[in-house]
Amino acid sequence: MRGASAGTTQPLESSGLPVNELSSTGTKNIRTSFRENGPIVLNVNELENGFDPLAEGQAMYRLISQLYPICRSITGDGLRQTLRILQAHIPLELREVPTGTRVFDWTVPKEWNIRDAYVKNSGGERVIDFQKSNLHVVNYSVPVHERLTLAALKEHLFTLPAYPDWIPYRTSYYKESWGFCLSERQLSSLKDGEYEVCIDATLEDGHLTYGEFFLQGETRDEVLISSHACHPSLCNDNLSGVALAVSIARLLESSSRRYSYRFLFIPGTIGAITWLARNEEKIPNIKHGLVLTGVGDAGPLHYKKSRKGTAEIDRVAAHVFQHSGKPCQLLGFSPYGYDERQYCSPGINLSVGRFSRTPHGTFPEYHTSADNLDFVHPDKLGEAFAVCLEMLSILENNATFVNLNPKCEPQLGKRGLYRMIGGQAHAGVSEMAMLWVLNQSDGKNSLLDIAERSEIQFDVIQRAAHVLQEHHLLGKDFKSVPQAAR
Repeated sequence: MRGASAGTTQPLESSGLPVNELSSTGTKNIRTSFRENGPIVLNVNELENGFDPLAEGQAMYRLISQLYPICRSITGDGLRQTLRILQAHIPLELREVPTGTRVFDWTVPKEWNIRDAYVKNSGGERVIDFQKSNLHVVNYSVPVHERLTLAALKEHLFTLPAYPDWIPYRTSYYKESWGFCLSERQLSSLKDGEYEVCIDATLEDGHLTYGEFFLQGETRDEVLISSHACHPSLCNDNLSGVALAVSIARLLESSSRRYSYRFLFIPGTIGAITWLARNEEKIPNIKHGLVLTGVGDAGPLHYKKSRKGTAEIDRVAAHVFQHSGKPCQLLGFSPYGYDERQYCSPGINLSVGRFSRTPHGTFPEYHTSADNLDFVHPDKLGEAFAVCLEMLSILENNATFVNLNPKCEPQLGKRGLYRMIGGQAHAGVSEMAMLWVLNQSDGKNSLLDIAERSEIQFDVIQRAAHVLQEHHLLGKDFKSVPQAAR
């Protein structure tokens, strides 16, 4: 076990793994937004050119499949192994925080590692076997090796009677105990007698590990992308969120960015608390954020609003959902859920929402062995990726302009802007969108404000603004531009 080091956060060495392409979809070939040369600019209005969501979803599924067998927890080598695999795709920095470190009202726990676990019957047969499913052991179980009667053993067994073939997922992070999970059908097959019980694990001083990837943009203002990476063999919760974050990070790496982006791959709850406690000086730079979880199932997309409820990221999600043409649902904030509840705690109060499909706890497969590779779907993963990029594109391209000809309407016809619908020069730019942009661009209303009020899709409003800029009818309101990076 690693030794503690006086409460310092230690970067781990990079794994040295080769950087592999997550997909062969050519996502770097997304058409440039309003630039002829240089890096691509995030503009998912044009993603249909050179971008295949299904192929990206298939790449995400392959990463999920690679990570699925690993026994992860909130600490330990399984989590480290997972993060090092991610280093093959993005230049992730791994941080270690020693056991006993105070993080607000919490303390970093002891590190848990497991080698093997089983329950053997009197004939020496493994009737419960960790090697067949890492869900069989209650996560964070203390080591044990003893013989018990069936009646005594049953006090440490957990099943799902309503789903007799599924194994539940249970944890005991902050109370030292031990247990096994098994299917109800397995339990009913156990006969009276003596059983050998073994959990070959360690619970010792060590470290909490998390991964962090920072992409500097044109400004110091940040977008936070967070996903928990601590669950064992569960695909939707939350290998799907991890894979989505990796895909987003890879695309943004090759994009020109207004915002800086911070990606966190952390153990749930304690990981977010630890990062926030040890990075308070960075918190003011975070202007928007998303917690990514459960994006691979067949249910409709959901967005849970931030504590503020009307933050820009909340409005962006509502706008994208409104114009998606597919079933989507907005959820109000509640202090129960994933790590959004830490980022939105009253003393932090970041504009961070949660992006998912079917909310946790509302589908029977949640926290069971049925959350497997059959439960997540490449097409749903790809769709989630495309929708997330659309949301980030709006954040990147939202701006405030000033009408440079504000006294009555300018004469659009003499500039070739009247009845240009379908014309090659400005295809897709509607006259109504231009009129809305001209009327509302008073230095106070952003493009998102205009899109909301006009009920016109943001990309149409954005294209109209660009055309009007080209014809010197619209100017950028530089007072609204985020502070430049230093």
